[in-house]
Amino acid sequence: MTNPLAGLFKPRQKETAGLDLYARTIRACGDFLTARGDQAAPAHARLVRAVGVLAASLAAPAASDTPDSPGASGADPFDALLRTAERALEAGGEDGPALALTITDAATRLRRRSKGAWRLRGLALDALGRDAEALECYERHLALAGDGAGASAEVVRRTATLRRRRECVQAALALFPDAESALREPTTATTTAPTPPAATTAATTAQVADEVAAFVRARVAQYGMAHPRVRRLLGLYGAYRRLVERDAPAVPPPGCGTPIDVSGLRALVAGRTVCLVANTEEVAASALGAEIDGYDVVMRCDAFRLHARGTGERTDVHAVSLRGAAPWEGPAWTQAAGVRLVFGDPAPAWRRAVRQRLAPGAQEHIGDASLRRPLSDPALLGEAGWDGGTTTAFTLVRLLDFLDAGSRLDLFGFASPGALRPREAAWVMDRATRADDSKTRIALR
Repeated sequence: MTNPLAGLFKPRQKETAGLDLYARTIRACGDFLTARGDQAAPAHARLVRAVGVLAASLAAPAASDTPDSPGASGADPFDALLRTAERALEAGGEDGPALALTITDAATRLRRRSKGAWRLRGLALDALGRDAEALECYERHLALAGDGAGASAEVVRRTATLRRRRECVQAALALFPDAESALREPTTATTTAPTPPAATTAATTAQVADEVAAFVRARVAQYGMAHPRVRRLLGLYGAYRRLVERDAPAVPPPGCGTPIDVSGLRALVAGRTVCLVANTEEVAASALGAEIDGYDVVMRCDAFRLHARGTGERTDVHAVSLRGAAPWEGPAWTQAAGVRLVFGDPAPAWRRAVRQRLAPGAQEHIGDASLRRPLSDPALLGEAGWDGGTTTAFTLVRLLDFLDAGSRLDLFGFASPGALRPREAAWVMDRATRADDSKTRIALR
């Protein structure tokens, strides 16, 4: 593809001092557009136009330009530079924020006191997962804004999120002061205020999240789920995960219940009798309903129908797994339940499905981000080898087994063919303490 910027750069004499910075920015934009090729996406087209305006603002005025009717060259180069950074961020991917970072590097050098330049640089670093550097830029923006009247609302929100995320990590570490972790913020000799270590400031969001998950998992293995500090740790981990997955609703849509995290789910089942009921004809045609409803906590999975005599009528926990390329397009989850657990990955699909498929009034609580992928989450089971076809029931059974809190855990109807995948059924039967064929019940605890 021919570079669309060739021949556009004719520097004005008055921009000589910043000529090299502008020139490097123009070249970076040209390389970016060339690498991306011709694209019809609106964001790409807006970036092309912004780069054109930037290049024209640096060119000598056209002969046809007049004071009353300036051409594109009448645009302020610095303003055009910031608009180009905005458009680079909108271009998305990893290369869009990287280009925005290059542009804002020039912008902050050209004008060190530009609130807009520091805002955009912070957003670019944030998009690249460089939290500590992003926070520094946001704080520069806020300092330049003075009393806050000129501060970006987005920067205020993101600054609060990054600070709370760091506070969650440090609070988690403080629960186990003797446990080693590269995440700890050492205190200096002259102050008790913690300062981030180089390893933390250089780490990306994903790297820190992996370190946090490893720390949580190690403490769970060391002390067990029942330990009070571990329960507090899991609560902090849930809050941290919600902040990392910042687009996940901290509060579900109106009327759709309140979030529940790992520690909250464990508290729900602690010391109680729990049963998980399969969606099989065998259970529906049985006379187990009264016995099932006699458990302290009754759990069901996916789509189910209630037949009072066979399945019982209560649903304290309902779990579903997201399937397909567009899981948010499925029917709303209207079955009444005390807690709704939604298992799914990746995070954007999970967030969108939760927003679109929760039905107001259908549940009291909704599992938060810390519960969306218990099998693969390094802070929970952290197991590889379970694919997207893993049944919801098995995911829930493994989560309950990991929580190790209920006094009794029985499965109804899971001896039926097809209720579990062969590998899953083998895992269950290896750990069963008793299997009652007459009642289609398998006891795991």
